[in-house]
Amino acid sequence: ISLDLKLGKKVNEGKTKEVYELPDIPGCVLMQSKDQITAGNAARKDRMEGKAAISNTTTSCVFQLLQEAGIKTAFVRKQSDTAFIAAHCEMIPIEWVCRRIATGSFLKRNPGVKEGYKFYPPKIEMFYKDDANNDPQWSEEQLIEAKFCFAGLTIGQTEVDIMARSTQAIFEILEKSWQPQNCTLVDLKIEFGVNILTKEIVLADVIDNDSWRLWPSGDRSQQKDKQSYRDLKEVTPEALQMVKRNFEWVAERVELLLKTKSQGRVVVLMGSPSDLSHCEKIKKACAAFGIPCELRVTSAHKGPDETLRIKAEYEGDGIPTVFVAVAGRSNGLGPVMSGNTAYPVVNCPPLSADWGTQDVWSSLRLPSGLGCPTTLSPEGAAQFAAQIFGLNNHLVWAKLRSNMLNTWISLKQADKKLRECTL
Repeated sequence: ISLDLKLGKKVNEGKTKEVYELPDIPGCVLMQSKDQITAGNAARKDRMEGKAAISNTTTSCVFQLLQEAGIKTAFVRKQSDTAFIAAHCEMIPIEWVCRRIATGSFLKRNPGVKEGYKFYPPKIEMFYKDDANNDPQWSEEQLIEAKFCFAGLTIGQTEVDIMARSTQAIFEILEKSWQPQNCTLVDLKIEFGVNILTKEIVLADVIDNDSWRLWPSGDRSQQKDKQSYRDLKEVTPEALQMVKRNFEWVAERVELLLKTKSQGRVVVLMGSPSDLSHCEKIKKACAAFGIPCELRVTSAHKGPDETLRIKAEYEGDGIPTVFVAVAGRSNGLGPVMSGNTAYPVVNCPPLSADWGTQDVWSSLRLPSGLGCPTTLSPEGAAQFAAQIFGLNNHLVWAKLRSNMLNTWISLKQADKKLRECTL
């Protein structure tokens, strides 16, 4: 345990971790991992030297990835090799499981389904945390009827829907993040808690190599997760070394989830510096997706040679580029660019109220052979570029996916609030 933190009382102890209050950081706890590996509700358990550090690295990277994407989590920061600081939550005693491929306990519970069956969308199941009864599977109805209340928040239909929807988004983000390393995320187990300060539901607990099945090249025989421990006929020192090597393999690669090889940039071309404030909005929205954005001034009407020279500057250095054409009145910029580059071009004209209805036609009615869409919203232009880059950049895709989730959640919560006021 790191020396520079004063530990308060132990709040909780599980099979693989301990949770301590932090008197100097109100509303936070320290999650301390143990060198312990278990299976079958600890029917089998062994000490695995170094597992605490491996688990802590894995969890810290996964939570950082999700947090940077915009998912609400309890994670605050990694504190030491074997511990991290998290927001203090009252835990909801449900394990949420999301599956892309049928394997493991699903096959036992659903005889007749063959291993490898794929779920589109991924399948969500929940299990009530109850060691004595081997964590029975629960339905949404059971969870709602349990009328749980944590940190003052009653778990009703809205909260169950939010957790279910979040589980799918979190799974899809991690699935997409493992793909560049040719690893298939088969399934995932997560838990939520209610943050005692903000009273909101957040992803809590840990996500480490015990939490998922990971098959390199989609091949079960190469599994790198805890299943390799569950499958052992007997636990010998050699067998534990093999399991530990699998865990280390994951901990090394999980750090790569935070990086991407694929670059991209948006170049905004404005017909006149008077369009600057409109263009700044595009740049700001690009920054939220982590996409570099450059602003240039050029007029396809008044200086077509210069417009094409600027275009050539960005085509020659190998960085994938989306051009956004911002031209008021008669938009020659977008169509001229679109006719002279193989890169995507999107029009985002800054329309004024007096002539907007006439001016927009110069962006919409293009000569044949040009594929240049038009969006009037600066944020929409940035999002269009992000969706293009998201095709092969999992970090951008994760932000888009997280935005969809958070928009859905805020509508759901607004609806709940409105009903509570009118009831």
